[in-house]
Amino acid sequence: MSTFQAPEEEELQIENKYLKEKKIGEGTYAKVYRGIERATGRTVAIKKIKLVQTEIGSQGIELSAVREVKCLRELRHPNVIELIDIYSHKSNLKLVLEYLDSDLEMIIKDKSILFQAPDIKSWMLMTLRGLDHCHRNWILHRDMKPNNLLVGKDGQLKIADFGLARDYGDPHAKNMSPQVVTRYYGIELLSCFLCRLNTVMRTPYLAGESDLAQLELIFKALGTPTEEDWPGFSELARDMKFQKYSRTPLQVHFKAAGSDAIDLLEKMLTYDPNKRINTREALLHSYFRKLPRPTPPDQLPKQKKTQENVIQQKELNSKPTIQNRGEQTEHRKRKAQEISNKGEKKIHRS
Repeated sequence: MSTFQAPEEEELQIENKYLKEKKIGEGTYAKVYRGIERATGRTVAIKKIKLVQTEIGSQGIELSAVREVKCLRELRHPNVIELIDIYSHKSNLKLVLEYLDSDLEMIIKDKSILFQAPDIKSWMLMTLRGLDHCHRNWILHRDMKPNNLLVGKDGQLKIADFGLARDYGDPHAKNMSPQVVTRYYGIELLSCFLCRLNTVMRTPYLAGESDLAQLELIFKALGTPTEEDWPGFSELARDMKFQKYSRTPLQVHFKAAGSDAIDLLEKMLTYDPNKRINTREALLHSYFRKLPRPTPPDQLPKQKKTQENVIQQKELNSKPTIQNRGEQTEHRKRKAQEISNKGEKKIHRS
């Protein structure tokens, strides 16, 4: 991995090593380009991060980019996106990442793709393996969702976007944003579970519009926690009153799930963090050993439209073609003529 050098040297080095091609994505602070490693012909993603104004007036790197670099330099796993190179420049920071052309959300939304229980088991297994590697390195991802689970042409699923990640051993971890994290890393198992349900149902499960609405949906589905379920819960929620819902067995919600799947879900959805299953225990669960076996990654259903195709289609839809622009011009002329004719008629009547 490259080390930081003088800005001019870095810019020249990345141009010599990588051929930057077309833009494939853009966010508030970064643009992503597809690139080619000249020496090997390997396709890569080049993420160009803009510098932002700091509170003291100088320019600096967005905090999410710092977090992403820090985490990805520590993580090396088949189910975590690889950071290949880092290049600094006076006006930006460039991350060279492995290129994956699809994600789990795109697969879920593509109704032409049919997947079976072994496929879902395979995606869940790869997600847990990547998440387990993060947790074993004391890293909380804090943003687990289908569009952050990228999928390559070989079918391998990889966790990406570590912009909200934090070290679990960070002494300042108690100040984490409540919107994206809880104190216990085991809660990320809930995100993993929800990603699985999104895949099964092809729609978000327990999708609340606010924190309180989210809690209401969870309590309706799993029952309102008691001190017996979760010692200390009443202290956490001492200033809030929740409606009491009784717990409904998961079999009622998921009638098609087998006993092993239900048992794993029960353990992943345990309220008490001291009793909740962790990623290592989840990976050893009988659900992954029983038939049907997880589909090998290279045999998983593939997404026909890549992220580039989707972005290109959006751009085409947002920009009128020459023909459309011509039609719009003719339409405006006709409207103007109609208004003019109406005006003439009024004048004639008067």
